[in-house]
Amino acid sequence: MSGIACGRAGASPDLPWMRRLLLTITNTITDAIACLRRDGTVNRRLFSFVDLKSPPSAKPANGVTTSDTIVDPSRNLWFRLFLPRESATATASENLPVVVYFHGGGFVFLTADSKPFDDFCRRLSRDLPAAVVSVNYRLAPEHRCPSQYDDGFDVLKLIDENPPRNSDLSHCFIAGDSAGGNIAHHVAE
Repeated sequence: MSGIACGRAGASPDLPWMRRLLLTITNTITDAIACLRRDGTVNRRLFSFVDLKSPPSAKPANGVTTSDTIVDPSRNLWFRLFLPRESATATASENLPVVVYFHGGGFVFLTADSKPFDDFCRRLSRDLPAAVVSVNYRLAPEHRCPSQYDDGFDVLKLIDENPPRNSDLSHCFIAGDSAGGNIAHHVAE
């Protein structure tokens, strides 16, 4: 068991100095970016510099068009719809499955228009092909649980009432990663 301090209560493992330095730098940067304020809110100002956004595009990019739909402006509840280019010219008999996707970010960071999630949903829509609905839910800690679940339910109700064009709601899938996976689980119950 070399390299690990065993048998000492509360002792941290022995790490090489370079690893300790990298962990210290990473923790310092993370603390600066995700600074918790006294009132319980999170300072996202510095994080916004690294959170690149992707605008919606009616003109196909990588074979997919996107559009944003506002569900409730008072809650900043909206979703981005991704449709593969072929669906724009498809007939009514060629309906696409629907994937409702909830982004990750620990309930605190990122949005549906963050570049990594936009790229992922775009690729998912093109490769499946499917109509992908990426939900932008309210973030914690300003909006405590279960507000994220409520946002997910409200988007599902709207999609049920107004399905995306050329879509087949009998083939609807709910997905998410990290915190989004948690929301997908609770919304699907």
